[in-house]
Amino acid sequence: MADFRNFPNRAAGAQSGAMIDEGLRAYMLKVYNLMALGLAITGVAAYLAFTFAVSNGQLTAFGQAIYTSPLRWVVIFAPVALVFFLSFRINTMSVSAAQATFWAYAALVGLSLSSIFLIYTGQSVVQTFFVTAAAFGGLSLYGYTTKRSLSAMGSFLIMGVFGIIIASIVNIFLQSSALQFAISVIGVLAFAGLTAYDTQRIKEMYFEADDVAVAGRKAIMGALTLYLDFINLFMFLLQLMGSRQR
Repeated sequence: MADFRNFPNRAAGAQSGAMIDEGLRAYMLKVYNLMALGLAITGVAAYLAFTFAVSNGQLTAFGQAIYTSPLRWVVIFAPVALVFFLSFRINTMSVSAAQATFWAYAALVGLSLSSIFLIYTGQSVVQTFFVTAAAFGGLSLYGYTTKRSLSAMGSFLIMGVFGIIIASIVNIFLQSSALQFAISVIGVLAFAGLTAYDTQRIKEMYFEADDVAVAGRKAIMGALTLYLDFINLFMFLLQLMGSRQR
């Protein structure tokens, strides 16, 4: 005779596991959707800024203001200030306010990145974007599905990012093309690894019992993290693959 004594417990466990899986999928989908919308805002902002900044191959008054005047430092550092503000204040902000801050940050990044169209051809920018998207997708999928803990690798890669920042500052004064090439290669490798690591970390942040506000804030911070990985991976790949304007 079949033994059904443990059937209710097993059924309850299976049902709980299914609910967690469903909740996790919804949570990760929200993270990716927020990140994708942030990238879209950045792309539109960059294109519009460049359109207003350049006319007939010459800088307009707007272009001179954001690319050559002291205002360019505001354009460069405003996104940095806003991302620190969001990171430190996220737990005290409403979900709608945090999301609006993320959109504003994405737009400011687009404004600051619009200058790449002065340096690289539009075709190489588009090609590099699709290469980045394909690489990011594969790496993020690996981070989501792997059973191996990537925490040790993540710590090493974060140290590498600090090294890249220091080397980049030094190269501002040295202007070494060889050092810049090395920075770009290491940058691609570092942010490729961080994409997988951050995806796994964001996945592990999910907690079924989180209320709507906490889950919303986690999704926004997860989207911001992956957004930064994508942007940095794109920029380092562009430095390696991009065709410069003649």
